[in-house]
Amino acid sequence: MISDLLLRAAKNKKLENLVSGHPLTKGLVHRYVAGVSLDEAIGVAQRMNSEGIDVSLDLLGEQVEDLAESTAATDQYIETVQAISDRAPGATVSVKLSQLGMAVDPQACAKNLDRLLEASAAVGVVVEVDMEHSSVGRPTLETFREALPRYPQTRVAIQAAMRRTPEDLESFTDIKPRLRLVKGAYDEPLGRALRDRKEITAQYLFLTDWIVAHCPDPAFGTHDDVCIEHAKKAAAAAGLGKRDFEFQMLYGVRRDVQRHLVREGYRVRVYVPFGTQWYPYLMRRMAERPANLLFFLRSVVGR
Repeated sequence: MISDLLLRAAKNKKLENLVSGHPLTKGLVHRYVAGVSLDEAIGVAQRMNSEGIDVSLDLLGEQVEDLAESTAATDQYIETVQAISDRAPGATVSVKLSQLGMAVDPQACAKNLDRLLEASAAVGVVVEVDMEHSSVGRPTLETFREALPRYPQTRVAIQAAMRRTPEDLESFTDIKPRLRLVKGAYDEPLGRALRDRKEITAQYLFLTDWIVAHCPDPAFGTHDDVCIEHAKKAAAAAGLGKRDFEFQMLYGVRRDVQRHLVREGYRVRVYVPFGTQWYPYLMRRMAERPANLLFFLRSVVGR
């Protein structure tokens, strides 16, 4: 299956080096990644804001190997937060806890997250906690839950593909956090995750109904027309207005749909990645939506 191959490719260092060094890759990457620097990302955020689209900036990176790296990553996130406050108000920042040291030292990771949340709260910037591979899934939710009483505006992502997600949501019934529902883009064992796309979509729709009934200001990360239309209807049935929830999409993907939703009056936020570590991100995005592969190939050949 092509999705499985792409997910394996995301972890292949030799292939990463080959693709990263190819002269045709630059144009491809710039369509789906805002750039290498924070300044480039802020420029993209400002342009999208002028079109009525909000953004969430994502500093690309994978699991750190030591505490020094986790501290440096936290510092970079705080720098991003300050830049958002100064130059792109309304943007959020998306953070992966593996970059803050979750696999190295969960307690140190929690302290790094607290430092980031404190800095963000001081300037009114919302932090969105990404959901990663299941190896850090539950620790991510536990760390989020611990931080929530002090920083209630924080949002966490949950994956419809994971079998445990309905149970995770039930555990949130009393605290009603802000959630972002996505399908999921990591290579997971069958025992932990659904693999059939129809099953994943069905669970996404079920979870959408639960979220609009229980959680404030929900976000639906999807490019799937079926999921988009279902979210509209479910939100309306729950008494939510068009500005009481938002759709989140990826930078460079289905731009026409993003603009159409804005014209309809819905809130749209685009996930804008930046940084040098773009290769694993790009492979996971293609695996998540194989149709993107055609877009990528067209970009490479210049069509």
